[in-house]
Amino acid sequence: MIVHFADPELVHSLQRIIEFLGTFAFAISGIRHAAAQHFDWFGGFVCGIAVAIGGGTIRDVMLGQTPFWMTSPMYILCTALAQVFVVLFAHYLKRLDNAWFAFDTLGLALFTIAGIQKTLSCGHPFWVAIIMGCITGAAGGVIRDILLNKVPVIFHKEIYAMASVAGGLLYWAMFKMGISLPVTVITVFLLICIIRFLAVKYHISLPILKSEESEGNS
Repeated sequence: MIVHFADPELVHSLQRIIEFLGTFAFAISGIRHAAAQHFDWFGGFVCGIAVAIGGGTIRDVMLGQTPFWMTSPMYILCTALAQVFVVLFAHYLKRLDNAWFAFDTLGLALFTIAGIQKTLSCGHPFWVAIIMGCITGAAGGVIRDILLNKVPVIFHKEIYAMASVAGGLLYWAMFKMGISLPVTVITVFLLICIIRFLAVKYHISLPILKSEESEGNS
């Protein structure tokens, strides 16, 4: 099923803007995590680019498309700009304990939207678009955590990927109601960010799986 939901030029332009902003936000998140582990500048850049392009690369390969970052040097330059930003303003960022969380949340929301839009433009149904939106938004963080030798955040009880799924479902609902693309994008972006912020602030989480051993110990 091919979904025609807006002017192709508008969709393409909006997608490029979202991907650029998402790349910048995710790159900063990755570089900040690398800095906390005392990586050098090169290690920080590798971690930043892995977060920034990881999810989108997996998405594009699954969709049979050329990975988005191979079509323009803009994304590599964007990551380099993010590294310069972190280096220059490291002193100020240190005062913001939750700065990495804010950038990570922004990247999740932006890349979820980009993943949904690109999947729909390739002619796939909405259920595929929602899955691809989640992969685009969350897979980069998985790669980052593996590089940093951490358990990926999406496997924790903290709500992360589910915020992306909720955003995808809202995108689908607003499309069905015929709401304009710019309004849909802004609303979905805000929903994902609000879910993440509220989940962390009020410690909202999904139920934890319990094994037989843990039940026995309890």
